[in-house]
Amino acid sequence: MVFATGAALLDAIVLAVVSKEEKGTYGYKITQDVRKAIDISESTLYPVLRRLQKNRNLIVYDVECAGRNRRYYKLTEMGAVKLEEYRREWADYSSKITKLFSGEELT
Repeated sequence: MVFATGAALLDAIVLAVVSKEEKGTYGYKITQDVRKAIDISESTLYPVLRRLQKNRNLIVYDVECAGRNRRYYKLTEMGAVKLEEYRREWADYSSKITKLFSGEELT
């Protein structure tokens, strides 16, 4: 992809992916779901998850799976509010860029 993906957009994408699962989801699945939209490595994703946890947008808990612990990430109320903010901002931003690309005037 020729367009850079900044920290805010990565945060928004990860929050959107995690929000789909009411009980939370684990890191590998998050990576696979994010990769459907953008190319991202696990080494890029995990710092994003830690940042979102530090900012109290996600909570983290472990679940035993096949004799091992699997780390799950779940959206917090604060994270849901942040995701809605990102959604509003994205709708405005993407609408303006689409209009520019299609030759329309911005109002």
